[in-house]
Amino acid sequence: MKEIINCAAYAGGRRLADIELNNVHDILKEKDKFVWIGLYEPSEEILSKVQDEFNLHDLAIEDAHRAHQRPKIELYGDSIFVVLRTGQMNQERHIEFGETHFFVGMNFIVSIRHGSSIPYTEVRSRCEKMPDLLGKGQGFVLYAIMDFIVDRYFPVVDELEQELEVIEDKIFKGKPSRETTEQIYELKRELLEVKRAVSPLIDICNRLMQFDIKSISNETQPYFRDIYDHAVRINEMIDNTRELLNTALEANFSLISISQNDTSKKFAGWAAIIAMPTMIAGFYGMNFKFMPELDWHYGYYAVIIITIAVCSLLYYFFRRSGWL
Repeated sequence: MKEIINCAAYAGGRRLADIELNNVHDILKEKDKFVWIGLYEPSEEILSKVQDEFNLHDLAIEDAHRAHQRPKIELYGDSIFVVLRTGQMNQERHIEFGETHFFVGMNFIVSIRHGSSIPYTEVRSRCEKMPDLLGKGQGFVLYAIMDFIVDRYFPVVDELEQELEVIEDKIFKGKPSRETTEQIYELKRELLEVKRAVSPLIDICNRLMQFDIKSISNETQPYFRDIYDHAVRINEMIDNTRELLNTALEANFSLISISQNDTSKKFAGWAAIIAMPTMIAGFYGMNFKFMPELDWHYGYYAVIIITIAVCSLLYYFFRRSGWL
């Protein structure tokens, strides 16, 4: 896959033309234009060219190349460096995370994708169909991509909530098991990963709305309130799901404990029933001359009948009390 996905110049909310990375500096000289560059896992050579064209900080370039960064926003002079984590469900119903880094300056925005991430071609096409909004500059582009990334977490959280419902059915309608406990822990781990990816967005949006950032116009800043609301909503959904998972885990442990107690009761009941004929047989197995009914013709049959009757009576009482 090529490293430079797109590199175009815009003015007045409309796309002017595709440009070469080496010629970006000519566009940057004109204040009424801005450049939008999309990269995918670029090499050090490409990042070095981007750094030279936009005069970016060494530390930000280093972070953009290494990836595996936490979500954050950093200010370097007149430009900002933003890191977001992307998330989507794969065919095995597991979450695949990626990263997107942004460099936003006075008249440019550079997006860099790493790992599993959906291309932002759809975002670019949608922005180009709204010249009035795209005319607000690179700040609106940042909002559009961030909004796209955050909205992708809603189906992920919905999928996790559906998995929770399946687990609840296994607990309360099926038989609680160790396998269910493992599924709960796996789901909690995935929720924690989503929490780590989404939770910092609240602080990032606050800084984009409240701080005086020259590369983002004042009329664009209110748009980030929409992303802030979505991030808060997703965080609330995650917290609610985690709380329900904790309750499900406790319920699973309780039901397993109850099941073990029921098994212990069954063992105890059957042990008592088996102990009765064992005790009677033990008495009559002793070598004593004088034993009850030894000389009676029907003594053997009487003992057998009494043993069966006593065992049946014990079985009836244990069954009635729920032990068997």
